[in-house]
Amino acid sequence: MIRICETLCNEGYKVSLIGVQFSNSPKLIDKNFNQQRIKCFIKKGFGFYAEYNVKLFFTLLFKRADLFCAIDLDTIMPVFFSGKLKNKSLVYDAHEYFSQQKEIITRPKVYKIWHYIERHFVPNFKNGYTVCYSISKAFEDLYKIKLEVITNATSNNNLNNSLPKKEKLILYQGAVNEARGLEFLIPAMKNVDGILHIYGDGNFMGQLKTIIHNHCLEDKVILKGKVSPTELHEITTQYYIGLNLVENIGLNQYYSLANKFFDYMHAGIPQVSMNFPEYKRINDQFEIAILIDNLDKNEITNAINTLLTDKAKYNNLVQNCAEAKLLYNWENESKKLIQFYKNIFEQ
Repeated sequence: MIRICETLCNEGYKVSLIGVQFSNSPKLIDKNFNQQRIKCFIKKGFGFYAEYNVKLFFTLLFKRADLFCAIDLDTIMPVFFSGKLKNKSLVYDAHEYFSQQKEIITRPKVYKIWHYIERHFVPNFKNGYTVCYSISKAFEDLYKIKLEVITNATSNNNLNNSLPKKEKLILYQGAVNEARGLEFLIPAMKNVDGILHIYGDGNFMGQLKTIIHNHCLEDKVILKGKVSPTELHEITTQYYIGLNLVENIGLNQYYSLANKFFDYMHAGIPQVSMNFPEYKRINDQFEIAILIDNLDKNEITNAINTLLTDKAKYNNLVQNCAEAKLLYNWENESKKLIQFYKNIFEQ
């Protein structure tokens, strides 16, 4: 979101980004756009979403703006109602296939609510964009709306990729959440001659620590905690292999195109990723990864070991990363974003 807001501000738009204030939210950083956080007394569950939606609605109702953009399904109702009352343009930004998250589709009552919201509100947004072609196609088939595709590719910020990689170091970066394949990755590390560093935090951290302990891998799997995005970009270049594992439960996971996929690409490090549509599409253009069909621990182990031992293949993937990032970068994607909003305001 910071990247999107900065891009629009640099084009001359006045942007306000509104979100939630959690107890562990990092401090706001000075940016060229307005930032506001809404405090909620209820911290989780239906009560949280209800409180946040009501507060967001009244916040938007008294906000001067020419256009309202809903970020994912959990903000779509207050954005829709406030925008309609004020007769303003509406945009839907589908960062993910929200109703198809593992945490939702595995809970029938919760899924029923979010699917109802999706079916009744998404078709009312004639302007929108999403992060990949698979989600765009799904929404077109279901709701007859066309979402533009603006991938969340990494900025081509000339990272120093010439430094030698530390051959035994393997990196997992990003949210430590359910459906990220971590419970399969840890036992797979038993037969890998390398050290895994995990950067990030999330709702699976407690279980992750237990799994590491149960497999006696405390010396082989190191939890590094959260660092700033800028720090993480520099850190990533030092690793030999990146990991992007996703559990195939729900279309949100199957259609995923994770930020880390691009982060590894731009850092010049080959990765183990999933043989899912979006990763395959890019890997067919530029082979930058070993794609695995499932999260079987032996398949994970074999893929990592191939990158550790096959120098010729590894070096070829490194070269392909350098070519791929010339096409897949935020500088190219930002042009699509700017044109998208320009088209709306010229209507």
